[in-house]
Amino acid sequence: MPKPTPASKYRAPALDKGLDILELLASARKPLSIVEISEGVGRSRGEIFRMLQVLEERDYLARAEGDGSYCITPRLFRLAMEQPPVKSAIEAALPVMHRLAETTEQACHLVVPSRDQIVVIARADPPGEIALVVRIGHRRPMSQATSGHVLLAFQDEQMREHWFDIIASQEADLDRRKLTRQLAQVRSQGYACARSHVVDAVTDISAPVLHHGRAVCALTVPFIEQRASSQTRQRTIEALCRATTEISDILQYGTVTQRR
Repeated sequence: MPKPTPASKYRAPALDKGLDILELLASARKPLSIVEISEGVGRSRGEIFRMLQVLEERDYLARAEGDGSYCITPRLFRLAMEQPPVKSAIEAALPVMHRLAETTEQACHLVVPSRDQIVVIARADPPGEIALVVRIGHRRPMSQATSGHVLLAFQDEQMREHWFDIIASQEADLDRRKLTRQLAQVRSQGYACARSHVVDAVTDISAPVLHHGRAVCALTVPFIEQRASSQTRQRTIEALCRATTEISDILQYGTVTQRR
């Protein structure tokens, strides 16, 4: 059930119901039935039935095949992608990402935070035939993703603790001390490098894109060692860090600063 919010002077009950449903389904790991949605938002089936129909007609929800349960569609994601900060980050990053993919012969993807998760908002594929490509819209819990560790590491303490609280609300067994030690190491070296949480034989290398010293997104290379390639993990790390510095400069100054 959604957490109670402070009483507001103005109420819009229908809007509250719709937002409760969207927030519930956005955090769900699978499609939910009307009964599950009713229980999740603490409202009767009669109260939410028409709201579900409207949200489905407006393409915010879709019904899963077979049992008729509901899931959220990518429409909210597409709307978020049109926001100026996100759009600017993608526009600044894509040319740099394509050069990085060509140089390293590895795929790369850009992620941003979304509550307790990371979400992929852009990707670049390498010219070769072998690479691990992550689809746009892919989500992972922030605490379980190398790029999530980068996003957490490069925040001020107040924001990091705020995100910890959000993550802990979804992960009761979160070990804050252990995660804090890992983040300190990431911040110290300027990037993260760890075995993939999802795919064996893949090393995730991730570095922050900074704006006023804070990570607004993370650029990640799922590194696969290839016998026919001269690109090493260390060379890839160096190329990735140059790429994130270039993107950060574009976001900060509108152009790439010249470095000697």
